[in-house]
Amino acid sequence: MASSHKPRRRRRKDDTPEPMSRDVTKPNLRSSTSSPRFPLAAFLWPAKKSVSQWVTLPLILMVVGLFRWATGFWGYSGFNVPPMHGDLEAQRHWMEITTHLPVSQWYFYDLPYWGLDYPPLTAYHSWLLGKIGSIKHPEWFALDTSRGFEDQLFKVYMRATVLVSDYLIYIPAAIILNSKLGRMRSVNNWESLVALVAILMQPATILIDHAHFQYNTVMLGFTLASISSMLAGRALWGCVFFVAALCYKQMALYYAPAIFAYIIGICVVPKPSGSRFLSIAFVTVLSFAICFAPLLLGSLYDRYRNIPALTAKESSLPPLLVSLSFRLNNQAWYYPPLLQLTQSIHRIFPFARGLFEDKVANMWCAIHTFHKLHSYPLGQMQRISTVITLVSIWPSVMTISLFPQRELLPWAMASTSWGFFLCSFQVHEKSVLLPLLPMTILLGSERGLGTEMRAWIGWANMLAAWTLFPLLKRDELRMPYGVLTLLWAYLLGLPPTSLSLYFGRQSKNGELKVITKLLHLGFYAVMIAWHFGEAFVPPPQEKPDLWVVLNVLVGFAGFGVCFFWCNWQLILRSGLMEDYFGVRLRIEAADRKKRQ
Repeated sequence: MASSHKPRRRRRKDDTPEPMSRDVTKPNLRSSTSSPRFPLAAFLWPAKKSVSQWVTLPLILMVVGLFRWATGFWGYSGFNVPPMHGDLEAQRHWMEITTHLPVSQWYFYDLPYWGLDYPPLTAYHSWLLGKIGSIKHPEWFALDTSRGFEDQLFKVYMRATVLVSDYLIYIPAAIILNSKLGRMRSVNNWESLVALVAILMQPATILIDHAHFQYNTVMLGFTLASISSMLAGRALWGCVFFVAALCYKQMALYYAPAIFAYIIGICVVPKPSGSRFLSIAFVTVLSFAICFAPLLLGSLYDRYRNIPALTAKESSLPPLLVSLSFRLNNQAWYYPPLLQLTQSIHRIFPFARGLFEDKVANMWCAIHTFHKLHSYPLGQMQRISTVITLVSIWPSVMTISLFPQRELLPWAMASTSWGFFLCSFQVHEKSVLLPLLPMTILLGSERGLGTEMRAWIGWANMLAAWTLFPLLKRDELRMPYGVLTLLWAYLLGLPPTSLSLYFGRQSKNGELKVITKLLHLGFYAVMIAWHFGEAFVPPPQEKPDLWVVLNVLVGFAGFGVCFFWCNWQLILRSGLMEDYFGVRLRIEAADRKKRQ
């Protein structure tokens, strides 16, 4: 007898909508439908029912690339400002010397004129780009005679190298890490795409690399790859990528304490593993050796070719060699690599330059406004800044080492990098990109687009871009600054384009505390008032830097708040306070109640 049962037709995968979080959508009271909470979600609303995020991803990549390329139409650092010009000329000069000089002379050649002062991977990157550009236009990088070169086609090439570096390193790493963060906490694929657009449209990074002109996204991309590997449980690959970040730009040291403490933690908790620690240490040392190998082996090859050294006099030797209490045989086989290593370290860590570069929104520049620090011995200030920096990063380092949870790593990196930016020696205003990176990628984590996280991360990014305005103004970049910052604020529903995060129905989805609302809105008001004052009120003659100094003081205060907030979030999410106050339990209970 035939069965009357009919098998149920299997529902197609794309017929089943993924559950949407109330962080991104809001229910309509008159119907069972929902609507987006902020404009970026509205723009991506049609992509909710896509089978895969890879359907939408190519469109996102084209849009973020268009904004990057369009930003490059404006000015850049050092345009028509002889004799030193600016950062674009520095990058061009490094391509010039790496393609024309022997390896042993890279870190010695004409140091007063943009001498190479970044680690070897930057030099290799410059060599590659210089070789490619010289194929058809060798005059762009002609030794000595090409200084200050500003041909239009050359500028297009240099802008293109930044964009290609973005697409080869930074953007793939951001996509992979954002996807990893979403999968760890079951974040909806569509919400991950919304977060990805916000991350890739971060205004400060685009303005510094694609307008002012630098290659920071190469180092930041390696850092993202390191975080992604750590989150995936591949600590060895995480070390390889982080060494690559360090060997491209030494500023990645801002993250080093957090990553080192995390590695120590996973080697000890829950059970000590000496073999794991030794394998990580071996891979780390090997990665450094591979990065420095071309430089050191090249010096040996130059000795073999009888290329004369540039440091014939004792006084021109690197300080590390001069400070030795014994004499080295400069004819020994080990002398050329040792000379290169010590000179590169001397150039990479320029302790003789002073506490800070230009006017930067950190502690030392803020104190210098009221009490001149140049009157103190440089060595003394170095020791003081080192001690204060170590104290500032100590809570986050201890927390991540005692509670080495993968999801806490970005919080720890944000905390230590804020500590370095605020307290360490030789800080540039552009270094603010480092603490912004781990904060901004948290938009792709659980509740990353919720009211609290979006308000804090958005505020930190807007404040950072605002502190960069004096630098961007010198490069005639007011227009891209205004467009990119206001666009980003509009897309995420942030002030000054919208107050919905702080007032109205949307503000209740996350219950921002009154103190948070007052703090953020107060800073937004100050930033807006500062722009009007800077534009229309000339400073007094005896204080020509008045508006820049005010920018520094306000920025330092805001970044200090970011530093404490990141540390508090790290400690809170680690569970450290759970046994004493039950804070985390109450917060989780409140979150569950809101979702219901």
